[in-house]
Amino acid sequence: MIEADSNDVNKHPRDEKPRSYLCTVCDKQFTTNTSLNIHKRRHAGKYAYPCKQCEKAYACQRSLTWHMNIHSGKYKCTECGKCSMSSRDLAKHWLIHSGEKPFECNVCGKRFRRSHHLVKHSRVHSGEKTFKCHMCQKAFSWFENLLIHMRVHTGETTYKCLLCDISFSDCSSLRLHARHVHSKIRPSQCSQCGMMFKTNAELKRHAPIHAAAKLYSCRHCSVQFKWQIQLKRHLLKSHNEGT
Repeated sequence: MIEADSNDVNKHPRDEKPRSYLCTVCDKQFTTNTSLNIHKRRHAGKYAYPCKQCEKAYACQRSLTWHMNIHSGKYKCTECGKCSMSSRDLAKHWLIHSGEKPFECNVCGKRFRRSHHLVKHSRVHSGEKTFKCHMCQKAFSWFENLLIHMRVHTGETTYKCLLCDISFSDCSSLRLHARHVHSKIRPSQCSQCGMMFKTNAELKRHAPIHAAAKLYSCRHCSVQFKWQIQLKRHLLKSHNEGT
């Protein structure tokens, strides 16, 4: 668990709109100490307002009220039916359907639907890693990645495979497991022999086979093959040998 310090407050008097209270865990700023204290409950794991219709809980009544709009369907997307907490969130969601990405990185030109996604992306170019693990001092650019990393120390494995009951600390590892172990889909095809593979990595490991010397030559047309069985198939198909 990552706890915010009781003295985690920095002042920024130069801001046009004063945001004097800074959370030193995630660098989010607030205009009042009360807002900061409510926010710090999230890092401390203190969620005093649970939803009676699902398992979610919130640090203040206002957040719970917004959440209840999801259950009531007050802000519902007419395209896909997804419900949002507010009209603002619904407008942000609609960008998925419109394809609009108004926020552009001035370094690489990559575009994003939301401003905070651009902020996170910009850390890739700056090399900024502000979120440090207090147990091993490993640093991360994003707070979410730090939370995932902390599961290494806590041993938490919340993402369970439904097919074999193996658990993982993050959803990306679970997806990779499902694709590599359980999926029968092989989308990556070798252009040389037509073999199919589950991942591009498997295809790359296979590719050097075709770069090796081809030892078996056809006496009719001089085509070469790596394996004798390939030559036999060629002779049967192209020259009617073996029939």
